[in-house]
Amino acid sequence: MSQEIRVRFAPSPTGPLHIGGVRTALFNYLFAKKNGGQFILRIEDTDRNRFVEGAEQYIIDSLNWCGLPFDEGPGKEGAFGPYRQSERKHLYQKYVDQLLQSGKAYYAFDTNDQLDLHRKEHETKGKTFIYNWHNRLKLDNSLSLPIGEVKERMAAGEEYVVRFLTPVDQKLLLKDTIRGDIEIDTNTLDDKVLFKSDGMPTYHLANIVDDHLMQITHVIRGEEWLPSLALHQQLYDAFGWSAPQFAHLPLILKPTGTGKLSKRDGDKMGFPVFPLSWKDSIGYRDAGYFPEAVVNFLALLGWNPGTEQEIFSLDQLVQTFSLERVHKSGARFDPDKIKWYNQHYLQEKDNAVLAEQFKASLADMGLDSLEINDTEFLKKVVSLIKERATFVSDFWELGEYFFRAPHSYNEAAVKKQWKTETPELLNRLVSFIGSILDFSSENIEAQVKTWLSQENLPFGKVLPVLRLTIVGDMKGAHIFDILAAIGKEETIRRIHKAIDTFQTP
Repeated sequence: MSQEIRVRFAPSPTGPLHIGGVRTALFNYLFAKKNGGQFILRIEDTDRNRFVEGAEQYIIDSLNWCGLPFDEGPGKEGAFGPYRQSERKHLYQKYVDQLLQSGKAYYAFDTNDQLDLHRKEHETKGKTFIYNWHNRLKLDNSLSLPIGEVKERMAAGEEYVVRFLTPVDQKLLLKDTIRGDIEIDTNTLDDKVLFKSDGMPTYHLANIVDDHLMQITHVIRGEEWLPSLALHQQLYDAFGWSAPQFAHLPLILKPTGTGKLSKRDGDKMGFPVFPLSWKDSIGYRDAGYFPEAVVNFLALLGWNPGTEQEIFSLDQLVQTFSLERVHKSGARFDPDKIKWYNQHYLQEKDNAVLAEQFKASLADMGLDSLEINDTEFLKKVVSLIKERATFVSDFWELGEYFFRAPHSYNEAAVKKQWKTETPELLNRLVSFIGSILDFSSENIEAQVKTWLSQENLPFGKVLPVLRLTIVGDMKGAHIFDILAAIGKEETIRRIHKAIDTFQTP
């Protein structure tokens, strides 16, 4: 591609960034980086009534957490700024005037009450009210009014909007990289509002003007914007501008496969739908997910690499991604699959990194001890338990016995394992363990197994009950790894505690 690729992610700061928005940002980022282009963040905040304080920073923080930094945008000013539409409103009047002068747009004075009345009248007849060619000359606008009256009403400060004049009896041929050729009959389209009397453009006008001025070459956005494609193409034509290439991404569907994924689905089924926490909704970061897992999972929602490969680093995604392999149909969100990804990336993490995260989570729990603050000890524990973990938050439940002696014992295990002769056997084992000098896992295991053979004791008679005394249950890591980790003194102490607990009077 000879022209520099420029794509934009253009969310509205009306609340938290939905995971579907993250997927849109990701695909824009991958396409830009694959083609040596620029990834731009533009904040579309023309609707001041829906503006939410803090939402813009949330969007930026979300992109950064996912490892998708933008090249131009708020705080990273480039040659095409400003990157907030509210700071660009001085630009739009020029372009709406151009449309009015060329006869591509017109003033409309219809009030909301008048339009509501028209809608209700149509509903009583089983019809849908559409403001377009079939009724525009009967409504309150500059097409149906004398020029002098229009000027008088505007001079008097009467509120108005500017509507696009949709052509009549034309066939629009639209192109979409993902969906192919699309044909639209202009008679089915309404005359969309482009500009409001408060001096602010609607999404449609601002979007087109900004994409043109920022030299956007490809518009990659969600399927929900597909109905706007006809108007947007007509606006490019009306201005005499070359349109960018369009690609509309498939919806992310509910886990059931029917309908668009919503926050309510996440609340109902217990999984996040936002990258970061927002008010009372926990995000993927705070739920313990790694950004690599979220990105890898999202990349394969609606895109197929053409192979069976499922694990991709961000660099690999950049190298492999293409819009041509994006699906048309919706992609079902699978909460279990993203957990699978997180488990994979947890296994791949360096134990030192996981140990630091584990230490932080223990501190948040209010736990404090020498072991908890011993990084080397934590690294050892992590290495022994992470295979069974999906999240760092699982570590405590999986490895609590490394940090403190059992405060209770599994009743079913006690009933099965604890026999009349068990205390005597354990006392003999304690004496032997006390004689072991090299208390490494390998040596403990070799020494104990030799001792059991010499004493003619079955492994199954001693080792299960040893685990019970150390862990309090029949679970946990390799028993000799546990003994080595907690040390000789703690091992002996726990065995004595169990003997004392179950000693028959």
